[in-house]
Amino acid sequence: MNSPLFKSEYPFKSHYFDLNGLKYHYLDEGKGDPVVMLHGNPSWSFYYRRLVRELQGDYRLIVPDHIGCGLSDKPADSQYSYTLEQRVDDLDVLLKSLKLKKKITLVVHDWGGMIGMAWATRHPEKVARLVVLNTAAFHLPATKKFPLALKICRDTQLGTFLVQGFNLFARGAALVGCKRNPMSAELRKIYCSPYDNWQHRVATLRFVQDIPLQPGDVGYDLISQIDLGLSQFADVPMCICWGEKDFVFDRNFLAEWKTRFPKAEVHSFADCGHYILEDAKKEVIPIIRNFLQDNSLLVSGR
Repeated sequence: MNSPLFKSEYPFKSHYFDLNGLKYHYLDEGKGDPVVMLHGNPSWSFYYRRLVRELQGDYRLIVPDHIGCGLSDKPADSQYSYTLEQRVDDLDVLLKSLKLKKKITLVVHDWGGMIGMAWATRHPEKVARLVVLNTAAFHLPATKKFPLALKICRDTQLGTFLVQGFNLFARGAALVGCKRNPMSAELRKIYCSPYDNWQHRVATLRFVQDIPLQPGDVGYDLISQIDLGLSQFADVPMCICWGEKDFVFDRNFLAEWKTRFPKAEVHSFADCGHYILEDAKKEVIPIIRNFLQDNSLLVSGR
């Protein structure tokens, strides 16, 4: 975290919430209508740095690092339950502690979609707008085969060794996550830097192992509940920005979002990958700003 690039790109004050003795890191920048940005695996709050800097003059931006990720504590399994339900509970406690008086705009990416939309289905009355970036809030689409690389990480001892021993998941994601604008070596290093030893990579592995594929898997029923609850957001303004070359959240997932939310504003980038805020930053960040302006809470009455 001592690189000049990191210091210039991430000039934010760190905040910590005490989560049963664990340090739950988050950014809290700017003032105005609250916008909560939720990262996925294996990224962290650094992913949203440019969007924070773009919006901090007009909005209050809250960007947590999930436990085990980024600048948050990275406890052993004996100290923390690395499950989707726990992630949602964590977010709920954090947001309640901040005593936000206005409705929230959620920006979600990767696992942030499941976490954010699970929270949203608990509190639909608190959701003003949704920004969706290469993620899911439903089970694996029928048209999508579970990727072999994820299966190896999820189900084999070899996968455990590669993820925790060599940080292969974070390194691989940083290497292939951008297609139009590949990350520099220094930028890849920053993305991977929180995951610098075996124990610090436990969340990276647990996120993959927590992917529920069939009834009986931990989290399967919760995702079914999230799926059933999505319809209540049919009239909530939604902006979807998508990198079509994401090897997991590809056009099959995008098609699901479009089917479920035909009113959504959709921007799809055929030459971009998973980390859409890196790959198409010059287009996507202005798109999000304009979407928030065009769907002002004051104008809409939300």
